[in-house]
Amino acid sequence: MALQVTAVMLGVKDLARSKKFYGEGLGGTIDKDYPAFVSVSLGDGSSSLALYEREAAAQDAGVSAEGSGFTGISFHYIVTSRQTVDEVIGSAVAAGGEVVKAAAAAQWGGYSGYFSDPDGYLWKVATAD
Repeated sequence: MALQVTAVMLGVKDLARSKKFYGEGLGGTIDKDYPAFVSVSLGDGSSSLALYEREAAAQDAGVSAEGSGFTGISFHYIVTSRQTVDEVIGSAVAAGGEVVKAAAAAQWGGYSGYFSDPDGYLWKVATAD
C-alpha cells in the first residue's frame, strides 16, 4: 500500500487563535469544531489540516509538549505568480502571522518567501515564475 498524507496535525497553544488564522485569515473551511480539536479543509487536492491543543496532542502521542526552534518541518504552497506569493504572505500577516523571510528572487530562478503561523510553524510560498 502506498503511503498518503490525508491530514497534517499541528499542536497549537491557542486553538481559537489558530482556528481564526487558518479559517478566516487564510480561507480554510472549518469541517469539525470540538473543544480541543478543529479540522480545516484547505481545498481540493490538499490534505486537511488538524489543529489540536498542543498539550493534548503531545499526550495523545505519549511525548513531552516541550519544544522550540526549528522542528525540521515546513509547509510549502506552490502558486502561479509572484503577485500570488506576495498576496498569500500578506494575508498571513494580516491574520496574525509573521514574515520569516521576505519574498525575493530565489537562486533557482523562482520567487519565494516564508511566513510563520501564530505558533511558529513555517510556511514557504513559492512560484517558478
